[in-house]
Amino acid sequence: MGKNTETTSNKNRKKKNKPVRVKQMSSDRWFDLINYAILGIVAIIVLYPLYFVLVASVTDPMVVNNGTLLLYPTKWYTKGYQKIFAYRSLWLGYRNSLVYMVLGTAINLAVTIPGAYALSRKDFVGRGLVLKLFAFTMFFSGGLIPSYIINTSLGMQNNLWAMILPGALSVWNLMIARTFFSSTLPEELLDAAHIDGCSDFRFFFRMALPLSKALLAVITLYYAVGHWNGYFHALIYLNKEDMFPLQLVLRNLLIVNQVKSSSMTSDLQNMADKIRLAEQLKYGIIVVSSLPLLIIYPFLQRFFTKGVLVGSIKG
Repeated sequence: MGKNTETTSNKNRKKKNKPVRVKQMSSDRWFDLINYAILGIVAIIVLYPLYFVLVASVTDPMVVNNGTLLLYPTKWYTKGYQKIFAYRSLWLGYRNSLVYMVLGTAINLAVTIPGAYALSRKDFVGRGLVLKLFAFTMFFSGGLIPSYIINTSLGMQNNLWAMILPGALSVWNLMIARTFFSSTLPEELLDAAHIDGCSDFRFFFRMALPLSKALLAVITLYYAVGHWNGYFHALIYLNKEDMFPLQLVLRNLLIVNQVKSSSMTSDLQNMADKIRLAEQLKYGIIVVSSLPLLIIYPFLQRFFTKGVLVGSIKG
């Protein structure tokens, strides 16, 4: 009798533990199908240009210009990549861009995150005035000439700091981080930490930062992309080719080959080859310059989505 009772009770428990299947209505199924169709169309619109550039970078430019390239390369042509990877300054530009990106992003985070946390604290005296001063710089600036005079007078020309310090702080990122801290860290948590004898510095490093992984990933990605794609500061402050970032190196390579292809030559076949090479270099340069960020982004995507939503909606 006891065994039968235990068996019955076990069966009842199993029934209770089984997930309850909710029958989906036909309207809900249609709603899901329409959503999937819309998202699929949007994904194709976004991904196809990237795929087209990748395929065009290994396809004969004549096929690309004729408009017959759709899904796969019909005629392989890889002289563009051969020219890019044989370019001596390419690897030097990669190294420089990596140094600028890593060191610059570290300095950006060291300036932005503590500043944003301080501005999120309601007990910070003069917080409103400081926020207004930061917001003022988002709409008004001194311009290029005053910035150039100040930076060169400080010795930031033809050196590493010319690529890092002028953009050490982005006010937009500061505002995002401040909103995140003010909406994510409750005052009760800080009060409880103070009661336990925790100082402000210890609270920031031991509690605020570990709870802000999504924010750190977003801000890191923003700054890293900015440093990797940056070339304007290099155009202004750098004259030494061994210090050029990758974007400037690839720009010079593209300009040189366009000039060569447009120069007059008696050999028509040679001129046609140069034109084809110059055309394919455009696509190859896009792939080479974008590949590192395309590899890094999937690892930060989940933090990126969460951080952007929390930092932009609340506050």
